[in-house]
Amino acid sequence: MNETRYIDGLAAAGKLPERELHLAVGMFDGVHLGHRAVLEAAVLSARRTGGVAAALTFDPHPSRLLRPDKAVALIQPVATKVNRMLLAGLDAVIMQKFTREFAAIPAEDFVANLQRALPRLTTIYVGENWRFGRGRVGDVSLLNETAQNLGLSVFSAPRVSLDDKPISSTRIRSALLKGDIEQVNRLLGYAYRSQNKVVDGRKLGRTMGFPTLNLQWAPECQPKLGVYAVEVRVAGESRVWQGVANYGVRPTVEASEESAPTLEVHLFETPSFTTGADLQVDWVAFLRSEKKFTNIETLRDQITMDRGGAKQWFERKR
Repeated sequence: MNETRYIDGLAAAGKLPERELHLAVGMFDGVHLGHRAVLEAAVLSARRTGGVAAALTFDPHPSRLLRPDKAVALIQPVATKVNRMLLAGLDAVIMQKFTREFAAIPAEDFVANLQRALPRLTTIYVGENWRFGRGRVGDVSLLNETAQNLGLSVFSAPRVSLDDKPISSTRIRSALLKGDIEQVNRLLGYAYRSQNKVVDGRKLGRTMGFPTLNLQWAPECQPKLGVYAVEVRVAGESRVWQGVANYGVRPTVEASEESAPTLEVHLFETPSFTTGADLQVDWVAFLRSEKKFTNIETLRDQITMDRGGAKQWFERKR
């Protein structure tokens, strides 16, 4: 994360430039097209007025504190979310720790608390269904009322729809669990991504003629186990490598099917990088569910078919 644009809590907000502040507020899990409408509204207004565009978001997700038995599984890690938010054009992201004390702030006092921490605040940007304050009783109507009393403005972005249904983080999580990665990407407005360094594996793929790159990657909201067409980049580089990835527990070659899922990527061309490379894996199409094969030979034949299926998908997308 860019430390000059990442602010650790409202108490550290004095790091913001001393210009009028346009502040987007929300959880923004996934930074999907609906979230982007809120963030980009703040950015556009700040650019027009010479002000600062920032966002206030929270960690952990409020459900982890308030409903731990039903905690929401995040679509992406916090660092990934912050970077995606900055790509929307923000000057800074304020990451506020969500504590019991913060959760206890009455909705009627929420804006006043923001104004004390952010004295140059002029406008607040939220989604039209955003809720806030103790018990989540605050809505856009109350936000408008309390902000107006303090001389502030509020912009509430209408919900963005796709296929006649509102885009939401919940809808994205559901599509991930079903393996509908193309729908996920349409809702996000960009390709769903895994990122981490390549680690040494057991090299079983190499013995079958399909060497793989292994990533340590453990998302909270796990996609459906299976095989996907992927595009791969080394972080900071422009070249794109196409390939096929397996996300699963490898039931054919592992003694236990209860192990944590792993991500293995096989590229169509021999890559110029290996263990230790920081890879960005963009998931672009679901090919099949993971299943157990009777022997290694059958698995090898299926991998050959998976590789061919991924290549056909990329050919159709040209």
